[in-house]
Amino acid sequence: MIGAGPPATHCPKCQAERVDSAKECVQCGIIFAKYRPRLSRASRASSSSLFAPSPWLLTVKQRLIESDTTTDSMTLCGRAVVFVAMIWWGCTFITTPLETNYTVESFLHLINLPFHEAGHVIFIPFGRFMTILGGTLGQILMPMICLVTFLVKTRDPFGAAVALWWTAESLMDIAPYINDARVLDLMLIGGVTGKETDGHDWNNILTMLGLLEWDHRLAHLTYNIGIVMMLASFLWGGALVLRHYRRLWE
Repeated sequence: MIGAGPPATHCPKCQAERVDSAKECVQCGIIFAKYRPRLSRASRASSSSLFAPSPWLLTVKQRLIESDTTTDSMTLCGRAVVFVAMIWWGCTFITTPLETNYTVESFLHLINLPFHEAGHVIFIPFGRFMTILGGTLGQILMPMICLVTFLVKTRDPFGAAVALWWTAESLMDIAPYINDARVLDLMLIGGVTGKETDGHDWNNILTMLGLLEWDHRLAHLTYNIGIVMMLASFLWGGALVLRHYRRLWE
């Protein structure tokens, strides 16, 4: 029983002896029937404080969702068009098996390519292994830098959601090359396959790490991480578009 606390023959507040039929305490004057609900309210307040969101979660929510206060209708229309494109193109990537190499044949592969090649150059000072890996790092880091810039610099969570989608696509774009590490059938920039050269990035990376036989498993893991990130971008972008729409009608 809530608020019962001490034995029935004592006041629950001051512990003075009481007569069972008494309605109030002769020493502190509390009314017994009203004292228990007061304890109950205090108990509920204490309980609610235990389940209150942590400051860290509130900060994340504010940064990812609530910092977007745009109310312009034209911006909403633009976001809606971009979001539909994200869904349509993203679902095509998600539902197309890795083995089809669809991602490396898409238009976005040409967008990723300059950042991939720049990564090789940027990481030259860090040795041969990092120079080879630098292509993949450059391709992934560029959309991630855009994501952080949108969140921190321009305070544009929707732009960050689009950048997350791009990061996911970049991971899915890398996966076919990991999957091709042993067979070396994929066509490279020079119009030749890895068999006709000294291999390609991921053939060399996995060979140097002694993990060449793990190529298919690592490729599917990378592809699946990209799928999860892409689904997260759908949820994030959709929540922002919905909130933007509701702000116009408040």
